[in-house]
Amino acid sequence: MRPRPVYCIEMRALRPLLMIVLLLLAGRAVHAEAIAPEEARVRVEHHLRYVDDLLSHFQTMLAESCRRFPTSAAWDTYVNAETDRLVLLMAHLEQAWVEAKRTGDDDVRRTAKAPRRQSDQLRQLVDKLTTCAEANGASFAPATIWRRIEREVPRRQAEIALPQ
Repeated sequence: MRPRPVYCIEMRALRPLLMIVLLLLAGRAVHAEAIAPEEARVRVEHHLRYVDDLLSHFQTMLAESCRRFPTSAAWDTYVNAETDRLVLLMAHLEQAWVEAKRTGDDDVRRTAKAPRRQSDQLRQLVDKLTTCAEANGASFAPATIWRRIEREVPRRQAEIALPQ
């Protein structure tokens, strides 16, 4: 039987040490992303202020009767503007949650999640737009709006993200 080379014995002894060092470095990298609860709260509240403003706009829209438009082009412009607002709303909701996940503080996380529970209003909004489209003699495809939201939210989220 051949004697084992010294190199293998030394490497076998170093392997656990290298694993520990790698785990510590990875832990520091993850920890570097973590922020203090106070900072996270400020960042979350920034996004939630926009969410509140946009929700207020949509609640007003839901409460009012349908606006009338002289042409289908005017209707399309209106729907595009409302969809942009809806995309912005969703982007701020998502970014608030991204900021909240960077801290271990459960209160900050609950605060960020609370407005997400109002998603039934989004369905009411799409229903209202459908009704208003019919009243204006225009067409409206809710699936198109949802696809646009899914496609554009990540881009808008990147635009509104606060600097690190």
